[in-house]
Amino acid sequence: MSRTTRLLDLLQLLRSHRHPVSGADLAATMGVSLRTLYRDVATLQGQGALIEGEPGIGYVLKPGFTLPPLMFTLDELEALALGSRWVARRADVPLGNAARGALAKISAVLPAELRHELESNALLVGPATAIPIPADAASADALMVQLREAIRDERKATITYCDLKSRESQRVVWPFAIGFFDQVEVLVGWCETREDIRTFRIDRITSLALSGTRYPRRRQALLKEWRAREGIQPQ
Repeated sequence: MSRTTRLLDLLQLLRSHRHPVSGADLAATMGVSLRTLYRDVATLQGQGALIEGEPGIGYVLKPGFTLPPLMFTLDELEALALGSRWVARRADVPLGNAARGALAKISAVLPAELRHELESNALLVGPATAIPIPADAASADALMVQLREAIRDERKATITYCDLKSRESQRVVWPFAIGFFDQVEVLVGWCETREDIRTFRIDRITSLALSGTRYPRRRQALLKEWRAREGIQPQ
């Protein structure tokens, strides 16, 4: 392993820890001596990485540091290309455009040989069973944008929902996740009416109004509870 690759791997390892991790643990994971680990940390700090800590206490990488030339393995590039193509074809228009834009930004800062690998990637997203396009597709896209905003800001939302028997009801929900499937998207949220976590087919939400009120629990806690209940492993 080259020293450049080792430094990149060390940065990635530090990013995966939110709390300080000891030099001994970092060195063991990297497969290097403690002396080499200390030297690599000092090198990264000298290059501007916001690594706080010292020998005997532990290290943590503060947010805000990015590497000038992005370096990925070929497998990572294939995953990025495939994932972005899936989102571009299966998600709503704003999110699809965001996926294309993100991939273009990544491509622009890659070294030439890796940019060629990304742009010539041959992993394709195949056709899926056609999803009926709503009469007002623009409104459907706007609804998805609002739902993502509610999730990011942890805000309550009032929805009008039409169930499988065509019965409409109004619910105040705490949106915390969206599931994307081949033929449908599903909102997961805490329903104040049912006092429990519920799922709602997004194509059956006929109206939505965002509240200025944040819901009282953290999104991560709700997501963790739902995953544990459903036996879903974190992705």
